[in-house]
Formats: sequence, C-alpha cells, structure tokens
Amino acid sequence: MAATPTLKKALNQRQLRMIAIGGVIGAGLFVGSGVVIGDTGPGAFITYALSGVLIIMVMRMLAEMAVANPSTGSFADYSREALGHWAGFSVGWLYWYFWVIVVGFEAIAGAKIVQYWVDVPLWLCALVFMVLMTATNLFSVKSYGEFEFWFAGVKVAAILVFIAIGACFVLGLWPHKSLDFSNLTSHSGFLPMGAGVITVGIVTVIFSMVGPEIATIAAAESSDPEKAVARAANSVIMRILVFYVLSVFLIVTIVPWNDSGLAASPFVAAFTEMGIPYADHIMNAVVLTAVLSCLNSGMYTASRMLFVLAARREAPAPLLTVTVRGVPANAILFSSIVGFACVVAAAFAEKTIFAFLLNSSGAIILFVYLLIAVSQIVLRYRRGDTELRLAMWLFPVLSILTILAMLAILVQMYLDDKLRSQLVLSLLSWAVVIGLYFVAKRFNRGKDQRNPADAEIDEMA
Repeated sequence: MAATPTLKKALNQRQLRMIAIGGVIGAGLFVGSGVVIGDTGPGAFITYALSGVLIIMVMRMLAEMAVANPSTGSFADYSREALGHWAGFSVGWLYWYFWVIVVGFEAIAGAKIVQYWVDVPLWLCALVFMVLMTATNLFSVKSYGEFEFWFAGVKVAAILVFIAIGACFVLGLWPHKSLDFSNLTSHSGFLPMGAGVITVGIVTVIFSMVGPEIATIAAAESSDPEKAVARAANSVIMRILVFYVLSVFLIVTIVPWNDSGLAASPFVAAFTEMGIPYADHIMNAVVLTAVLSCLNSGMYTASRMLFVLAARREAPAPLLTVTVRGVPANAILFSSIVGFACVVAAAFAEKTIFAFLLNSSGAIILFVYLLIAVSQIVLRYRRGDTELRLAMWLFPVLSILTILAMLAILVQMYLDDKLRSQLVLSLLSWAVVIGLYFVAKRFNRGKDQRNPADAEIDEMA
C-alpha cells in the first residue's frame, strides 16, 4: 500500500509568528466589541479578560500535547488518542464544519464592506473573495503564509496605532486634552446593568477570540514545529491582554459606553471622538483586511483538518490528493465549494438557510475546546509529566476549572433565550457527526474484511 501523501514544510518562523499573532484577532474585535460594550457597559474589558483567560488555558493544554507529539498535524489526533476514534472524528469534522461556515460568513462580511465604497452585487463580490483565497491556498502553503503575514500585519499595526494614540488621548498627551477617565463611571456607573452581565458577555466574546489554535495546525508544515507551538502558546497571553483587553479598555474610556456609534464600529467611534479624519474609511479598510485574513486562515484550517481526517480514513480517500507543491488540493476545493454554498445561502436565503447554518455552528467551538481539555487531562495522566517540555500550569486544578468554565458557558447559552437555539442546533450537529462516525466505522470494517493488509497497516499507524 502506498504511503500517505505528506504536506510540504514550507512555513518559516516569520510567517508562523504572524499567523499566531493574527490568529487571535478576528473581525469580531473590530465590529462585535461594540455590541458587547453596549450590553455590558464600561466594564466590558473585564469580560474580555475573563474570556481571554479561558482561551489561554485551552491553548496551553493544546500546546502541552502538541509539543509532546508535534508531528500529527491536527489536534483531532490528541482526542482520538485520549478518548477513542469517536472523539477524534468529532473534533475533526466539527472543527471543519465550524470553519467552512466561518469562510462563508467572512466572504459575505467582506462583500458588505466593499459595498460601502462600490455598488456591486453581494454574491458576486463574495465569490471573488472565495476564488482569490482558494487560489492562494492552492498555489502553495508558502503563499498562504505570506498572504497571512501581511493580512495579520495590517490588523496588528492598526490596533497598535490605536492603542498608542488612544493612550495619549486618555492620559492627556493629546492637544487640548487633559487626563480623563470619567467615561468609566459617569454614565450610570461602571456596570450599569449589574455585575451579572459580565459572565453573560463571555458567551459572545469567546467566539471572537477563536483562532490561536490555528498555529498548532500550521506548525506541522514548518521546519521546527515544536519551537513554533511553544512560542505561540507562550505569547498568547500578551496578545490577548494587548489586542483585546487594553484596546476595549481604551474604547470605553474614550467613548461613552451608550454612544450610538459604538454598535456599528467601536474603533471608528473612538477615532472620530479623537478627531482623526477619514476614520470610517481607514477602519473599513482594516476590517476588510481582517475579514480576508480570517477567510484565508479558515480555508487553510478547514482543508488541513479534512486532509488529516482522510489520512485517518474518516473522510473520502480522494481528499488525500497532494500537488507537487505539497498542497492538499482536493481538500481545499471541497472546503471552498461548501464555503461558497454558504455564500449562496447568505445571498438568497439569509433569514432561513444561512441563519440555520450559523446557529448550528454557534456552540461547536466550545465542544471542540471541551474535548481538547478532557484529552489533555487523560493524556497527562497516561504519559506522566517526567518528560514534558511544556506543561499545563497547576495541573490538574486549572485543567478541571477550565472544563467547568466551558460547561458553565454552555449552561448560560441554554438559559439565554437568544442563544438557546444555537446550543440546541449545535448539539444536533454533533449528533449528526456521531451518527456519521458509526456509518464510517461500519464501512471501514467492511473494507478491512476485504483487505486485511490495509487493516494491519492502520493498526500500526
């Protein structure tokens, strides 16, 4: 039997570093943070801090497993090793489903931003974005890394510029401006809706922070995966603290939390308050870059997860096809087709089919993170910690607390009338995946009976 095709290790440390930095900055920060601020008040930055702690814990657990075994190319393998094939199958397909929905959503979001400047059909513009990002991923992994390096660079630069001039504005280093933190308390208090809304907001914020785990997948296509994963895990703390917590703190300090402009674009509202000209055009360009970055990474992540599933015989074998450049072409094309189907649904059936797709993926990332956390505990007890080069802090206390926190978020979703449908439909998606697992298992069992040599090879793998 022929060996499984391999992906080309073409990502360099410069690209991986920026993928890791940019992976935590989604378009949700530039737009969605305004909704969180409006629902929480000036204390919204505490919500971002608590959500960041959860992401940091998951990333640390994932990094422990990835550094101990960096060659698998997918964290679905850790769940498979710890909990069984059903868990690996679940993580792989749920994560793939989450990202292809994101791909469609981001393509539509990018098209809507373009419509701010040019009157062009939504579906056509979204299609152009899909084609461009698919072509980028198909060309080579190096081209993906280079595009992501510059996309992420624009996002990072925009936030750093905002933090620099925003700090000057708040600290009184701005022309005709004195030290002023009054917006934190002068509009009905620091937490005008009560302290309870801090935890409610975590449900929304956690989804805008999804992405740092992409670095562990991309690391498999680098020359030094162990070093790349360790660096990504160690730097995620500072990235969340600076890009999310500090920037949201400055926004609520510069602009009153109940300002009507925050809902549309909090960064535009803050820049406008500071008197920066053309703030709307500047930030729309930055948000478009963030959207394309997310679309690019989503396409990459979905295709690699699909490739690994095919390598484990949990997805059709043709998805293993690799080009001479070391790119999983069929996995990219299949993910792109499904992503474009989401674009069509958004363009022509936004309130029905597309709304269903979005809701059915709403809690999926929490399911994936939950399985990662449980897998880390199981593998840590199974392997011990004598040879770990990067370990989870205060094991097992923090690991268990992280799992309990995620379960609490899921309960919060169930108790919230607006989010309950997302939880129920996401559970339905997981049930469908489990059903497909048993179908695939039965199919592979029949195939193994016809070809015992293949079964023996799978057992050795």
